[in-house]
Amino acid sequence: MRRLRIPDFGSRICRFALLLLALPMAGCGKEKPGPLLCYCGAGIRLPVAEAIEAFQAQTGITIEADYGSSGILISRIRASQRGDLYMPGDAEYLDIAEKEGLLASRRDVCYWIPVILVRKGNPKGITKLADLTGQGIQLGLGDPRACAIGMVSEKLFEKNHISHDAIQKNLAFNSVTVNELGLQIKTGHLDAAIVWDAIAAQYADCAEAIAIPLAQNIVTRVPIGVLRFSRQKALAERFAEFLASEAGQAIFRKHHYTTELPAQ
Repeated sequence: MRRLRIPDFGSRICRFALLLLALPMAGCGKEKPGPLLCYCGAGIRLPVAEAIEAFQAQTGITIEADYGSSGILISRIRASQRGDLYMPGDAEYLDIAEKEGLLASRRDVCYWIPVILVRKGNPKGITKLADLTGQGIQLGLGDPRACAIGMVSEKLFEKNHISHDAIQKNLAFNSVTVNELGLQIKTGHLDAAIVWDAIAAQYADCAEAIAIPLAQNIVTRVPIGVLRFSRQKALAERFAEFLASEAGQAIFRKHHYTTELPAQ
């Protein structure tokens, strides 16, 4: 007579339960990286947005950008103590972040060259910085407390011995970002403004850029820094390296940004 084999359901259930417990462990070797957060100056938005797309297509790494004035962004970084990258419109803001212990590393990406932006046809005949103090000039400048172009403009006037009071009497608009200055020239609300060379190029159809001689000018660096409290420093470093690579530099040149320090 054959014996019937009674399945050992208890041991099978135990083995099945152990298998279920082991399943989550299989995916725990490496967590999928979350998106990087990059605080970025509004004046660099166009090339950085394109570089983010190119970097994501190449690596699969997502980057979320918070665009705004450099001064406001550093305040957000201080308050939140979160994020991965900070790319202000001027190295001075990154110097401040470094002194406050907010940075893990930094590198230069491109350069800003200030120019005088005037309405098409230059109806007020502005050819040099001193002309910005002329009678009836409606002048726009960046707010030095909020944006890089504002800080640099103040230094430009000081370097060229142009009176603060003479500038203030013509000041018709104080902006939080450099982009606003170009728009005010475009709409005809201003006669002149000091902006970066790459920003002026965006308004070539409705405005003209008056060059400031290098000896009288202040060329500034545009850097990117990896934040100390980033939880994905290696990935953040990869994006900073991409911006400084030939592929990244080509994107900046495409948008009329200067990538090589001009000879003095």
